[in-house]
Amino acid sequence: MWRKGNCWLFHRLLRCSTRSKVTVPGDGDVTQTQYHLFTTPIFYVNAAPHLGHVYSAVQADVQHRYAALSGKKTHFSTGTDEHGMKIQQAAMALGTDPQSLCSSVSVQFRKVFDALGISYTDFVRTSEPRHVQAVARFWETLKERGYLYKGTYQGWYCTSDEAFLTEGQTAESRDAEGNNIRVSLESGHQVQWMSEENYMFRLSSLRPELLRWLETDPVRPAPFLRVVRHWLEEELPDLSVSRQRNRLSWGIPVPSDPSHTIYVWLDALVNYLTCAGYPNPSLAPWGPSTHLLGKDILRFHAIYWPAFLLAAGMPPPKALLVHSHWTCDGVKMSKSLQNVVDPMECIKQYTRDGLRYFLLRHGAPERDCDFTHHAVRTLLNSELADALGGLLNRCTAPAINPAQQCPHFQPSSVPHSAQDQLQVLLSELYKLPAEVDHWIGSFQVHKALEAVDAAVRRSNAFFQSQTPWKLRSSVVEEAAWRDSVLYLTLEALRLYATLLQPVVPGLASKILDRLAVSPDRRKMVGNRFLAATQGQSCQFQGQPLGQDCGLLFRRLEREE
Repeated sequence: MWRKGNCWLFHRLLRCSTRSKVTVPGDGDVTQTQYHLFTTPIFYVNAAPHLGHVYSAVQADVQHRYAALSGKKTHFSTGTDEHGMKIQQAAMALGTDPQSLCSSVSVQFRKVFDALGISYTDFVRTSEPRHVQAVARFWETLKERGYLYKGTYQGWYCTSDEAFLTEGQTAESRDAEGNNIRVSLESGHQVQWMSEENYMFRLSSLRPELLRWLETDPVRPAPFLRVVRHWLEEELPDLSVSRQRNRLSWGIPVPSDPSHTIYVWLDALVNYLTCAGYPNPSLAPWGPSTHLLGKDILRFHAIYWPAFLLAAGMPPPKALLVHSHWTCDGVKMSKSLQNVVDPMECIKQYTRDGLRYFLLRHGAPERDCDFTHHAVRTLLNSELADALGGLLNRCTAPAINPAQQCPHFQPSSVPHSAQDQLQVLLSELYKLPAEVDHWIGSFQVHKALEAVDAAVRRSNAFFQSQTPWKLRSSVVEEAAWRDSVLYLTLEALRLYATLLQPVVPGLASKILDRLAVSPDRRKMVGNRFLAATQGQSCQFQGQPLGQDCGLLFRRLEREE
């Protein structure tokens, strides 16, 4: 039954609404004049980019883009790790020099990241002069502060992992020929016994400070924080931070002692200072820093890196966001099994935004995730082509929206039969920005996307139930309600597209262009959504739509 002039629902919704201006909570530690630094690991150039590298990059990209969307000033750095024994050995096996090998593979990483729309502001190569200078200065700082000394290192070393291991981190095993060997319990790679004079870092003295840092809960998700706490329950041995240069020449020489090469992980981790302008303190925003990394390099980032920084008199990272690995059809990716997923081929098949969306929606940082082409097609067809794309096409179709504009919302037009459903929809839309903010801040992007998808489906259900295509223009009440339904749907789409910009920037831009949202109105901070439902003026009412963009996301055909 139509009730002309009935405004009770409008006032009820106005009282229930907790915010009239949707803003995203800021980080109290980051001021508007202080940059926050987001980083990926720098990727080792002994192999071409794979799905794990891509996942790190898109996760970091979302954090960077979302921070900017929320009004923060940010830097975002990625790059390539180009020193160490593995590079030296790989170049020798290929009959080339290490620098040429590094340059060729580093370009591949840039190409993949650019193809994915990774919005990095810096790309650090550890063979660059600026990085070599930063590492040398950092080494001198550690030495001046009494954290380096010369000693004899004896223990197990894994060249594949570029890591030192205790006796308890290794185990007896057999190689393919049946020979007895010793391997890393964590990675399965073979280890070798080493005994040589090296420079040592006083890691053991920093355990109390590392434990105090862990009290700030810097490692997320929580399961990885528990892993680090377990590591720190035992005493930490001092760390060898150099190699004899006659054995490892491809690396940065120790200042004042060219007979030694700086340990590749000390070298690599300093890239987070290199991109911040170190050693120039006026350029360095490394205090509020968030590092994104895979679980296989957690120890280096959660123990060695904060210890190095504390020893140098600098604050440790603000947050370490840790993710798990990807498998293919349930099997670990391996060249020998020919099941390594090529990111560039995936971009060709599923588009840039399609691949980004799948990885971020399907992947959960705390557990290993599986990649199958069937799963990609099913997810993208359901959520991008059908749900989101279908909603956009329905409310902008000339048959339903002949004026091609965002109509006015009229509270008095709401029929009695739609009041409860409308209240549920608006309640969900009002709280969606805070929900997305919570999940992204918790490094649970997949849950943020789950919330957006649920809201998109509720909008579709509401639109379908109100059958605006059946409402007659000749009947004033019906025409008014049709306009209100279109306003609600178009404003909901504007909210969804704004929130989705960090995840699928291309598709989100396509929606916002269709809705004729100007570039200066595409941030969360200071933006109002569904203002007319809260008794406020809404500048989008009566605004013409943008040019027809066609299908938002074309359905992917089943592969035979």
